[in-house]
Amino acid sequence: MNDSLKLLERYSTPARALADPAPDDKQLRLILKTAMSAPDHGRLHPYRFISIRGKARRKLSEIFGQATLDREPGVDPAYLAKQKDKPLRSPLIVVVVASLIDSPKIPEIEQMLSAGTAAHNVLLATNALGFGSIWLTGANAYDTYVCSELGIAENERIIGFIYIGTPTLDIPPRPIPEISNYHSTWS
Repeated sequence: MNDSLKLLERYSTPARALADPAPDDKQLRLILKTAMSAPDHGRLHPYRFISIRGKARRKLSEIFGQATLDREPGVDPAYLAKQKDKPLRSPLIVVVVASLIDSPKIPEIEQMLSAGTAAHNVLLATNALGFGSIWLTGANAYDTYVCSELGIAENERIIGFIYIGTPTLDIPPRPIPEISNYHSTWS
């Protein structure tokens, strides 16, 4: 066995370095189908996806701006501009949402982990298709106004905003730490 596993080449592409083209509808469907192959105790599918592209990114930009003003009324104009610019940095954003289901058998933490794994599968699938992506959260992911505007229900949580597009930078492979620092054998 060697260390040439393609998955070792996955890296996060800075959002500012993502450009058109983004995955088309057929490719996005494949990405989301891959996301839905995440481990899922009880087959609850405790997640959903919101794709944002085109003019909808401008609408999200205004939502991020308003949310920032609500959180910080005296915000520095440069910081406000930076928050409003976030949705415009890539041609496609997939919002991964954990849709938590009241279940006596499957605890909320397992459902959150399933949604998180679905988000990671989005990253793996975009990489496999030759696109770049990055998983971001920040204050807007937890903001009640942003959640309300995106139609996030009370039982739901934004897991992350996954920015997707074609990388415009060559990013060197990231170093992977020595496995022995993170692994032990219990006996």
